[in-house]
Amino acid sequence: MNQNRRLKTMLAAVLVGSLWGGFVNAADLILTSPPRETPEEGIKVYGPLAKYLTQMLGTQVTYQHPGNWLEYQRNMRNDAYDIVFDGPHFVSWRMENIGHEVLVKLPGTLEFFIVAKADDNEVQKLDDLVGQPICGIPPPNLATMTVISQYPNPVRQPVIKGVPGGMGGVWSAFKAGECKAAVLRTTFYAKKLKDEDRALTKILVKSAPLPNQAISVSKRLPVDVRNKIIQALTKGDGMQAAQPIVSRFGGKKAKSFIVANKPEYEGHNNLLEGVIFGW
Repeated sequence: MNQNRRLKTMLAAVLVGSLWGGFVNAADLILTSPPRETPEEGIKVYGPLAKYLTQMLGTQVTYQHPGNWLEYQRNMRNDAYDIVFDGPHFVSWRMENIGHEVLVKLPGTLEFFIVAKADDNEVQKLDDLVGQPICGIPPPNLATMTVISQYPNPVRQPVIKGVPGGMGGVWSAFKAGECKAAVLRTTFYAKKLKDEDRALTKILVKSAPLPNQAISVSKRLPVDVRNKIIQALTKGDGMQAAQPIVSRFGGKKAKSFIVANKPEYEGHNNLLEGVIFGW
């Protein structure tokens, strides 16, 4: 009888450990972000945060660089990632489909221009771009998905010409005449282009503002752990560890992550679901 009671006690302890202590004793938590950098660059940008979170949480947090967009999509759909930094459409998709919670975001909003050549009399409005090439970062980049959202009829859409090299690459391809139009982030257009370059363009449309890139976490992370991460990255010493991310994606004025508001990320999964090039 005592032996049976002892066995039951041990089984209960294992069950409690799996439910409550499993987070601490788990294998690596995976931190990731889209494959926008080389693996070496990714380690420089996200490695400090992974190292800090490992020390703060007491469990190994490993940065994992996805080899390509298909791998990123597959792993995300399979709920393989625990801590993810990326755009609002991805954050919204995870919230809607796999129970992620958004914790912190970069300050500011994301807005985009669709521009054409100023002297192109054939392109005066969005409808003039149906069937025409538009230069953009390859989908599912947010800028490009924003363009696609302007054309709800799948048989009346422009042709997306995916251009590597970020916004700079998109601008170079457009300027070289490879496309009839281009999608550019408003801050890139205003701050990176010269006056004479902007004079070559006309703005066809400005997108509605979207919340900035953010960090979301899996439902596997308990509430107290989520709160620790929020505190650390917005007010604590985790701000320094996150600085490479903030510096690269937040602009010169951004000092740190700020607390995210869940409702502002809801619904943007529609940019990815049920559309051509989407998920």
